[in-house]
Amino acid sequence: MIFTTAAILGATLGTASGILTLCGLSLICRSCKKGKSESGEDADPEKAKPSVLHSSEKFSVEKSTEPIQPRTLLKFPKIYKPKPSVTSSEVISYPDHASEKGALTPSPFPDSKDKTPCARALTNGMTTSSSILHPKLHFSLTYYTDQNELHITVIEAEHLSVGSGCEGYVAGVLTLAAGQREAQTSLRRLTSHTRWEEGLVFSLPGGYEVEGEVALSLHSCDHFSQNTNLGVMRFKLVDVGMMSNADCWVDLQPPKQDVQAAGELLLSISYLPAANRLGVVVMKARGLQSDKLKNSIDLSVKLALKHQTTKLRRKKKQTRRVKHKMNPVWNEMMMLEVPRELLSKSSLDLEVLNQAGPSEQESLGHCQLGLQASNTGLQHWQQMLDNPRKQIAMWHPLFD
Repeated sequence: MIFTTAAILGATLGTASGILTLCGLSLICRSCKKGKSESGEDADPEKAKPSVLHSSEKFSVEKSTEPIQPRTLLKFPKIYKPKPSVTSSEVISYPDHASEKGALTPSPFPDSKDKTPCARALTNGMTTSSSILHPKLHFSLTYYTDQNELHITVIEAEHLSVGSGCEGYVAGVLTLAAGQREAQTSLRRLTSHTRWEEGLVFSLPGGYEVEGEVALSLHSCDHFSQNTNLGVMRFKLVDVGMMSNADCWVDLQPPKQDVQAAGELLLSISYLPAANRLGVVVMKARGLQSDKLKNSIDLSVKLALKHQTTKLRRKKKQTRRVKHKMNPVWNEMMMLEVPRELLSKSSLDLEVLNQAGPSEQESLGHCQLGLQASNTGLQHWQQMLDNPRKQIAMWHPLFD
């Protein structure tokens, strides 16, 4: 009995202690697992798996009422400027290219021709515009003291504006107190560059240190034997010593014309480059010759456009007729179509006509405008070229 009771009590106590032991072991295991999980989260938070329960805290959405518009990037297209190009008639330059490349405007004539010792001495104190290409004459001279002779060799001429089929020559005139002596070259067909390589000989018994001068002039002859003076240059005999044995390039100046008492004509001209039109306004005249107006009925002005030396038949105009007066007024405009590239070789011929009878017309005087003209005709044409789209008026003397 006693043994039975003791065995039951021992079994009961053993069961209780075993249960307690199991509970303690389970608690120890749980505490170890929690420690490992906490230490793993602190060491590598990126490897921790996201929890579905805490997703509302990690991904918060904010509402906004501002409209959402795409941003456009605007870029202007590149603008390419044309590069400067050089043509035969003009030099076009742009500031951008000139500053970058350091381009210089070329001189119309080579430097070797401008640096001759007699190029400046023979201009006779006259200044010319660089844009006007006057005929240039190339010559050399030598004085032989043992023979007292002056030999002038005419070599060539450049920048000649003449018609086709024209021939020309160079004439030399020696002027002394005793009189004049003349000599000339042979006739050659004139082109923009004509060569002669011929000599002119003048005898100087008293030497070259005397008062006198030499004039060299270039002449052209057309099919009708009309002689035209294209230009002239002069130098004093005392300058022969300085100019001897030297090559000279000289600009030929327009020949001087004596203004006669034939009256004057007031003209206004302009050029429109966009339309290629030349406008000529015949305004009025003054001081017309009274002796030719005795049998006058009406007065008019006839205009003709010339290309080099040829008159163009389709480019002729004429003003209306007004009653005869010494100072008639027309104020009439005439338009001519002329391409810009032909302006340098074109000219205008104007003539005042007197209607003396039903079929009888008498010329009271004429004038010429163009780069081939002289005095006011040359100045007026050059001002028109330098100032396009602008009316320029000028009085022009009338010649018989």
